[in-house]
Amino acid sequence: MINVAILGYGTVGSGVFEILDTNKKLIGEKAGQEINVKYVLDLRDFPGDPCESVLVHDFNTILEDDEVEIVIEVMGGLKPAYDFVKKSLLAGKSVCTSNKELVAKYGAELIQIAKDHNRNFLFEASVGGGIPIIRPLNQHITADEICEIAGILNGTTNYILTKMDKEGADFQTVLAQAQELGYAERNPSADIEGFDAVRKIAILASLAYGKSVDFEDVYTEGITNITDIDFKYAAAMGKSIKLLGKCKKEANGIVASVTPRLLSPSHPLFNVEGVVNGILVRGNMVGDLVFIGSGAGKLPTASAVVSDVVDAVRHLNIPVTVIWDKEKLELLEFGKSRKSFFVRVEGDEKDKIEEAFENVTYIDAGIENEIGFVTRPMSEDEFKAASEKLENIITRIRIEE
Repeated sequence: MINVAILGYGTVGSGVFEILDTNKKLIGEKAGQEINVKYVLDLRDFPGDPCESVLVHDFNTILEDDEVEIVIEVMGGLKPAYDFVKKSLLAGKSVCTSNKELVAKYGAELIQIAKDHNRNFLFEASVGGGIPIIRPLNQHITADEICEIAGILNGTTNYILTKMDKEGADFQTVLAQAQELGYAERNPSADIEGFDAVRKIAILASLAYGKSVDFEDVYTEGITNITDIDFKYAAAMGKSIKLLGKCKKEANGIVASVTPRLLSPSHPLFNVEGVVNGILVRGNMVGDLVFIGSGAGKLPTASAVVSDVVDAVRHLNIPVTVIWDKEKLELLEFGKSRKSFFVRVEGDEKDKIEEAFENVTYIDAGIENEIGFVTRPMSEDEFKAASEKLENIITRIRIEE
């Protein structure tokens, strides 16, 4: 029998407890040993809850118990999660977590500590919720050079953009609906400004290229400037707008970003709608692999956490190979990356547009007193220089090839 402890009894923590209880026999068979929840740590009390008999309020109770082999961290945030996880690993306990903030900032360090103690630091649920993506990158796509990863990594923003697309609603209206349905927090900035997605793409890029990608170095742009008018132009082009986290190997290095993108129907993520997430991995040999599913939610995320627990039991004293070095990966300057842009400009002065951008393709969406057009492929720096020649640009959206 393997004893585990759950740190945090919120949405995901209660889901982990439920799955380990409901599927106890099945999970034990797959792990090769019975898994027993010896402790649940939380500051709160839960009278009448199934966890009540194993609830503790002091982390040291868990840390000092040598019978606890695996710690499941589902508290979120950095404090006290980082301290608790590091101490657990140093004490010779494996750790499984869903905490993207923790993994994005301290992943390489915690992986090394686990390796030094013949234990594991596993984090399948930190990026795609219920979508398996970490293990495939670590164990299954190892014969390929990863050319590109592109992902719809946040269900809240995908829900908002889908509703705007299908119903023609404005951003603020759909955001309020998302908050009412529980898809968006009262303070939704982490989602709508791209802060959630950028941590996830940083984790994926670190695993893909074996060095640490600092999420603070990744160009990040949210969806707050996307309007219902933009979707009218998107419809005229036969495209959809998605918030895409992306890392790509270009000739001179790796470029990473989180930005709204216009996707054509031929793109593998074009039809990923609602709160669903999707991740495209492009290998130089295997080609395109697409992972689609529930990127969040109590049971999908908890299911991914429990899959890590099973893996940790199977590899109790054997570190699972994870290539993620502490050495920082220097990203290619985003300004050098190339793409086409869709641009909206007030007025009807095509001569000034063509003087600034040369060859463009005009898009007619039936909008009065403005012009929409698509540029030739150019770098971000070239676009910035050209756009400075126009004083009346309303917005621009990058086009995903």
